[in-house]
Amino acid sequence: QTKPLALVLKDVCDVWSLPNAERYALQYADGRQTYITESNRGEIKNGSILRLTTSPDQEAERLYSGIQSNNSDVKTDSLKKLASLSQDVTFAQEFINRNGLKQIFYIVEEGNEALGSAGFLPAGEMLAHTLKAFMELMEHDFVSWETLSAAFIKKIVSYVNMNAVDASVQQLSLSILENMVPTSRLLFELVKKEVTLDRLLTHLQVTNAQLQLKAMALLIALLLAATDAERREMMDYLREKNIRQFIHKNIIHSSEPLGDEMAHYLYVLQSVSLNLRERRMRTSMDPYSQEQRELLQSLRQTAFESESEGPVSNFSTERRRSLCAKEFRKLGFMNNSNPAEDLRRAPPGLLALDNMVYFSRHTPNAYSRFVLENSSREDKHECPFARSSIQLTLILCEILHVGEPCSETAQAFYPMFFGQDHFFEELFCICIQLVNKTWKEMRATQEDFDKVLQVVREQITRTLSLKPTSLELFKTRVNALNYSEILKLRQTERLHQEETLAVPVL
Repeated sequence: QTKPLALVLKDVCDVWSLPNAERYALQYADGRQTYITESNRGEIKNGSILRLTTSPDQEAERLYSGIQSNNSDVKTDSLKKLASLSQDVTFAQEFINRNGLKQIFYIVEEGNEALGSAGFLPAGEMLAHTLKAFMELMEHDFVSWETLSAAFIKKIVSYVNMNAVDASVQQLSLSILENMVPTSRLLFELVKKEVTLDRLLTHLQVTNAQLQLKAMALLIALLLAATDAERREMMDYLREKNIRQFIHKNIIHSSEPLGDEMAHYLYVLQSVSLNLRERRMRTSMDPYSQEQRELLQSLRQTAFESESEGPVSNFSTERRRSLCAKEFRKLGFMNNSNPAEDLRRAPPGLLALDNMVYFSRHTPNAYSRFVLENSSREDKHECPFARSSIQLTLILCEILHVGEPCSETAQAFYPMFFGQDHFFEELFCICIQLVNKTWKEMRATQEDFDKVLQVVREQITRTLSLKPTSLELFKTRVNALNYSEILKLRQTERLHQEETLAVPVL
């Protein structure tokens, strides 16, 4: 290891009587076949097999000529070798220094070789090797993506948008665009304009799993690079096109096992979708907003209007105010004379109001039952609907990481998320009824509020960790996990921990 690499090479060449040692290099014989250089020689492990081969600069020169050959066999072989060697940083630098990328651009820009879905035509093969080499060379970050010509990008886009294109060419083209999107706003706008969501959805619906994966990768790259407004617009469009149902049926419940990459993309899609609620979560209620006041009043009207002695509007102002305050107290607001104050805390902000309104409109019977049942309990045993809803919304936001940036590696998506429209709101509807159930099981009073909500958080997280495939299954399991079950689990876990921490008996 102390001897300069040039001298080591000279010794090896002398043994084999090879002149011009500078034209040779050592390379790993297996794996990625990386060239050995002064900077990486320290990583050589005992037992590694090295081989003597042409030096990177000689190889770069040879392939640079080969890819310009008029003989299509020589050209294809050179491009194939180039695609393989370009993974190596030493070779890549030598090839790029010879203006090799310019030659690759020329092959792509001038080529009409993408045809070939009916079989692997030589031209399609040549193009696939060219695109693979380009991808590998760009991986080393010697050249900025922003230097790509409009003609080159147009050609790549055309391979994604045309139907009769070899699948491997389409996969590589999708990958190239996916890598371009995050590098600049200009490239993002160009790709978003040229490759429509409809086109990506078409690629998602193919049986070729690799093509499906690359289409999903580009879709995710576009979503992540978009502004909040663009992202919302894109997600609305995808919802219209039933992407959720498609993913649930054809990707999650496909006969093929789900790979790590696809699992990550589904996690990101789930995260982006849930984060559309961030704005409402971070916005406090505005007591001067007519729309928000009407939503708040609708909660009271849905629960109590039918039982009042007549429309509230017929009463005197004082009587009306007193009755409304009484009804808001029954609804479980802390500040019953001005319930908007309860919704000033953000998070959960207006998202809590949205959830309460959704529950009252979509499951009116369950809503009325919750409110009326608690109105008739003794004061201290009432489970306060509004206060519970506000805290539960916050708990769900924390558990589902609403408003948090996407992790670059996480794969933890919930299959049931893709099995249900309005997932967050429907989950809330199940969990708010769970709060009432657990409250009764714990025989709770107002002083126990925090304790009850802690148990509910535990019921939700334990059930989610089982990865139920549908909300229906989640509902069954979370309701089966009652307060006494939670106490048993806590006891078992405490005993297990005590045993683990106990001093060993010698």
